[in-house]
Amino acid sequence: MISKETNELLTRVGPGTPMGAVLRRYWHPIAAVQELNEKATKAVRLLGEDLVLYKDLSGNYGLLHRHCPHRRADLSQGFVEERGLRCNYHGWLFDETGKCLAQPFEDTANPAGRYREKICQPAYKVEAKAGMLWAYMGPAPAPLVPSWEPFTWANGFAQVVFANIPCNWLQCQENSIDPVHFEWMHANWKIRLEGKSGYSPTHKRLGFDEFDYGFVYRRIREDTDENDPLWTEGRVCLWPNAFFLGSHIEWRVPVDDENTLSVTWAFRRVPKEREPYVQERVPYWYGPIKDSKGEWITSHVMNQDFVAWVGQGPITDRTKENLGRSDIGIARIRKRLLADVDAVAAGNEPKGLIRDPALNECVRLPLVGRNELMSGYTMNELLANTSLNRVHTRYHLQYGQPESVAREYEEAMGFTFHRGGFVERR
Repeated sequence: MISKETNELLTRVGPGTPMGAVLRRYWHPIAAVQELNEKATKAVRLLGEDLVLYKDLSGNYGLLHRHCPHRRADLSQGFVEERGLRCNYHGWLFDETGKCLAQPFEDTANPAGRYREKICQPAYKVEAKAGMLWAYMGPAPAPLVPSWEPFTWANGFAQVVFANIPCNWLQCQENSIDPVHFEWMHANWKIRLEGKSGYSPTHKRLGFDEFDYGFVYRRIREDTDENDPLWTEGRVCLWPNAFFLGSHIEWRVPVDDENTLSVTWAFRRVPKEREPYVQERVPYWYGPIKDSKGEWITSHVMNQDFVAWVGQGPITDRTKENLGRSDIGIARIRKRLLADVDAVAAGNEPKGLIRDPALNECVRLPLVGRNELMSGYTMNELLANTSLNRVHTRYHLQYGQPESVAREYEEAMGFTFHRGGFVERR
């Protein structure tokens, strides 16, 4: 267990908090590029701050404090100009740096006063990458938005999936280095949801290793050995708040102390017969966590995770924990986070920032199944392999994929999907 004071230190992310200072050194995905193509402004909350994300008519992105410094109107209700965002209350105009470009009445009544030059709205950096919009809220110079290896892959269909999770970010992220939960929360729960009895193969051995961009966990179950890819390569707890599983990456973005935005970027390579394939846009969607009756949705892997995260409370009380040997990875990432707090407080950088453009062309990570992901499959191979068939049909990670996105995916893959899970060629 850890002390109450340490738990507070690890979980509080607002302005002026030690962990907030650490997390502000990283880029966080906060929206989909397509969202701002559909509506030019979006109210967001990130690390305890209320902000407005926008795209102006010149295609520039901005992220400003949400309330206008004039009379505190909501800038998310403003309207975009050729450059910048204009408040819809009195017309004050701001660019992506927070500079006030215009104050219509003040500029007319007292042009010599140059009052607007005295006004600056707090602003943060925004960049687009992999169909997502990323925010950086830390000091200059900003590191690079990571170009993780999957972002460089061609001939695939990507989608961005969101969910609003009402609990602290850390209990979500600790899930990323907890291999034993797969046995119980996913495999055994699936058995029970199907009305069956018995248990899945149990874990026999775990390993945890730190590397430049996070931690790798390795596992051996009673049906595998040291030659299994989940031991030789492992899975990645991606620093500081993500989980890398090869064909998809999950981020646990801290909205505030008691809310997290789950963001998943998921990739599926199209069959070889469909190559070359170029995706014109990356679709996005928001998935529910409860059904129309207010009951938890438990049918999909990530929905099961959501249940576990929120079930610990808004901020889990770690003073009441009793950690075991399966929790070595969790203890290690807590220790690493505390080291990052000390590093930032001393004026140094936390773990895993990328500043070298050459390195950032493609940042490789430990990856199970790299050869298969890079070379792809034929349609016949996908049709004949039951496990491949399952993951290449409807989106299996999270509940709620809209039909429109499913249709886009079918078109990309050249398949039509049926209720029974069978696949036929288009």
